[in-house]
Amino acid sequence: MDWDDMRIFLAVARTGSLAEAAPGLRLDPATLSRRIARLETAAGAALFLKSPRGYALTDAGHRLLPHAEAMADSARGGVAAMAGGEALAGRVRVGAPDGIANHVLPQVFARLSEANPALTLELVALPRVFDLSRREADLAITVSPPKAGRLMVRKLCEYGLSLAAHRSYLSSAPPLRDRSDLRSHRIVGYIPDMIFDADLDYLADVGAEAPGLASNSAAVQLGMIRAGAGIGVIHDFMFAADPDLVPLLREAVRLRRAFHLVRHGDAGGTLVTRTANLLADGVRREVARLEGARLFDEKS
Repeated sequence: MDWDDMRIFLAVARTGSLAEAAPGLRLDPATLSRRIARLETAAGAALFLKSPRGYALTDAGHRLLPHAEAMADSARGGVAAMAGGEALAGRVRVGAPDGIANHVLPQVFARLSEANPALTLELVALPRVFDLSRREADLAITVSPPKAGRLMVRKLCEYGLSLAAHRSYLSSAPPLRDRSDLRSHRIVGYIPDMIFDADLDYLADVGAEAPGLASNSAAVQLGMIRAGAGIGVIHDFMFAADPDLVPLLREAVRLRRAFHLVRHGDAGGTLVTRTANLLADGVRREVARLEGARLFDEKS
């Protein structure tokens, strides 16, 4: 597959929409649809699930994504080399929910820091919405895109979520054949009245009862699940944290959400802009890597 095919695949994968991807590619949605169909024929597999809500990656699409990202990195590297590629210098603060902050951003920040020694990166990891108008952060990663305020928002990537439990819990737990069996299990989830974003109300989508063990923190919920406390919904990129985490009811429960990168409309300047671009690329690549590793493990 050539780079032209890969950049089309990446644009649709990142935005989840032909209409949103079309302007950046300078192609109309109908042409994009034909190009995606041609790419899927060449790949011998469906790369996207099409629905009224947009385009979501299939398992085959997730396996292709890291390779497409690698081609994009190579292309950007060539452009940077020709342009002189000056390293970044200064201080940028990033606010993010604790799930991505614990499992994705440490690797991304490490690579950014290594490539830009004079860049100071600050990560504020809290399970809440950040107020950019008060300059709590220069950049914020969110799940739901904000609707109000003088903000610049771009979709970073989609990610999957699955029901999961630790092998130590499943060894003595009742059978789990379908969603109705969840009533017989201890459920781990968010404290209902502390869910700060409606898209985090996973248990409503799963059809599970109110959690018997709850926290306002995704990282703490993962800790409870790893301790054998019960069944909960975790990000697919979290499975890499523990090989004894087991995905459950994958055919019946496959949730999709998206991360968005937000900055204040007045937060201009080369430093924040270039950091935002590098951060976006790094997050997409790392989520794809972690989710791809899990898909490979399940099939091996």
